[in-house]
Amino acid sequence: MMKAIQIGLFALLAAAVVPGHAACPPAPMHPTPEMMQSAMRNAGDHGYLWRISKDGRTSYLYGTIHVGKPEWIFPGPTVMEALRATDTMALEFDMMDPKMQESMKNAMAELHGNPLPAALAQRMRTEAKSLCVPYDTLAEFPPEMQIAVLSVTASRLEGLDATFAVDGVLTGIGHAAGKNMVSLETPASQIKALVMKTPEETAEFVAGSLDELEDSRARKVLRRLAAAWANSDYAELDHYEDWCDCLRTEIERKIMKRLLDERNPAMAERVDALHQSGRQVFVAVGSMHMFGPVGLPALMEKRGYKVERVEFKASQAHQDKPAEPEKPAEPAQPGK
Repeated sequence: MMKAIQIGLFALLAAAVVPGHAACPPAPMHPTPEMMQSAMRNAGDHGYLWRISKDGRTSYLYGTIHVGKPEWIFPGPTVMEALRATDTMALEFDMMDPKMQESMKNAMAELHGNPLPAALAQRMRTEAKSLCVPYDTLAEFPPEMQIAVLSVTASRLEGLDATFAVDGVLTGIGHAAGKNMVSLETPASQIKALVMKTPEETAEFVAGSLDELEDSRARKVLRRLAAAWANSDYAELDHYEDWCDCLRTEIERKIMKRLLDERNPAMAERVDALHQSGRQVFVAVGSMHMFGPVGLPALMEKRGYKVERVEFKASQAHQDKPAEPEKPAEPAQPGK
């Protein structure tokens, strides 16, 4: 199930999709001041946090999720304390950076997708209609991006909305605090990782993805992934491949490799360079980049870092004052 990995960039596009009637997925939510105040007051720790140390300095790796619920939007006390202890924030890409915004605009203008067979194109139209997405708003995008936008839209049926992804709030916090803001990737590089190289690959990918959307498998996996993130369930995500039903075909294995395995080493190299330059870095990227033998914790360990998993205290969600990050209960074991 690749959509849980893809939705980081394309959640921005899906936010413009508004349902046309009561049977549609809920419209993107616009948080009220009261909602934001409540979320901030009751913010708890969610996700996955590692402390990485080398040369007398400490940085952090934080695994996020690109959709969320109102109560998840603000980072909890342990995550905030880690953020305060750093001077640099590194994101997949900084959505508030004008250069990244221009890069995204240019990347979208230069998109050239592979054509779909007529029958598959009709299935895409039918699925868009079932989710109340006007297909004309998607037609100019490559089929892989159309699938990603439909997947984000379908996530609203599970009460998960890109508006409440913690990534955006972290970005705002970083800018407001005057941190050195770094983009580890560009929109163009993310799009390149998603779009297939041949029409045959595109058709196979789209057919499998539509299967998952049509029978709700995609929603089921995303629901389980979101619950794991909310509960900071390391074991659940460490065994993602055992339950995701996402590596059945050659194209699924290929895209998993492209979306994770082939992107992570470049991220690790950039984080290492920032840390080695004297920075203390708070890295916030999608949680799927954190697990397995080529996850960021494992790659940083190979680069000579001491890597420790930070455990969250269950009671911290309702504390009024931030607490110091708890000492890890055990050394990280990022590899399988």
